[in-house]
Amino acid sequence: MRLDKWLWAARFFKTRSLAQQAIAGSRVKVNDERVKPAHDVKVGDSLVVRVGDYEWSLVVKALSERRGPAVQARLLYEETAESRKERERRMDIRRFSPEPAATIKGRPTKKDRRDLEDWTGSADD
Repeated sequence: MRLDKWLWAARFFKTRSLAQQAIAGSRVKVNDERVKPAHDVKVGDSLVVRVGDYEWSLVVKALSERRGPAVQARLLYEETAESRKERERRMDIRRFSPEPAATIKGRPTKKDRRDLEDWTGSADD
């Protein structure tokens, strides 16, 4: 079975094209090697999948041509204990100490600029 199709069926990526882009970008490795999207995945292969800030270390348990519900998708792989611990640790860090700049979107507004100038005292007077 194709790797990109399996990643899509296992619900790691919303579309096959996103899975293909991740594979091409070296965010997916099979048995610690870079592969192409058409690489054949077999039961027992070990995968490392990086999606955003999270990384999964998996062992392929089953193959599926169809994308089913999440409950069925979880039966296609088994995550290693170390991977699960590390992922949960990262989730806790993000939950309890969010990134300070995460709420800032785009350029500062005129009000933001004025507030910054008042705070730093760098207004052109």
